[in-house]
Amino acid sequence: MIGASREALEGGRERLNVLCDSTATDPAALADDLAAVTVLLNREVSLRRVLTDPAQPGEGKADLVGRLLGGQVGGPAVDLVSGLVRSRWSSSRDLVDAVEELADTADLIAADRAGTLEAVEDELFRFGRILSATPALRSALTTKDERSTTAKKELVRRLLGGRADRITERLIVRLVEHPRGRSLDQGIEALSALAAARRDRSVAVVTSAVPLSDAQRDRLGRALAKLYGRQVQLNLDVDPAVLGGISVRIGDEVIHGTVADRLDEVTRRLAG
Repeated sequence: MIGASREALEGGRERLNVLCDSTATDPAALADDLAAVTVLLNREVSLRRVLTDPAQPGEGKADLVGRLLGGQVGGPAVDLVSGLVRSRWSSSRDLVDAVEELADTADLIAADRAGTLEAVEDELFRFGRILSATPALRSALTTKDERSTTAKKELVRRLLGGRADRITERLIVRLVEHPRGRSLDQGIEALSALAAARRDRSVAVVTSAVPLSDAQRDRLGRALAKLYGRQVQLNLDVDPAVLGGISVRIGDEVIHGTVADRLDEVTRRLAG
């Protein structure tokens, strides 16, 4: 997001934190309500355009939200969405993305309260690795046949039920049910980043030819924390194709340090 949308989302994040600071707010129930609003806004294009129209007064849009959602979702969700539509948005699609992110964040807050946030973050990463290594699973979970939505949810529940935290299962089921144009891999990566942000850390996907030792992980973690000025969660992957060294990806930034990368560079220079 850029400009006005980024500022509006940040305001929504702050309001979500305030709401969930109260023990009267059930973050998991709030997540369900916000997920339902996401589905509504994703489906009703004209509605989200009205709610993000800069020519319309913010209070009028908030009143419309109250009339539409009151009695359909809980008060905290109505308050949160009302606050969002009072803000300015760069595009109507950004509003949908913001509500979806806040739904996922509310579930992560529930995990944080339960003391399982670190486990959820790790399980999301591991599920992403399994997905990458199992094309048949990805295919089964990403088929475009709408009739298979229930089957896909049941497959996730069979895979994760009793083996993963309930919040992990909820997040992945919701992603499979409503991918909203994203690949499953992209969705899992976004959820992992949200979990890391909740723990005030960045996520570094580290690929090496062989598993790193504890000492190597510690050194790399300290070096990245110093470089980025914050704690960095290391998600480790092993790929013999890198030949040696490591490759580190944080968001869109990639730090190359593998033999394969250097060979590619030499090949490019010779070809030039």
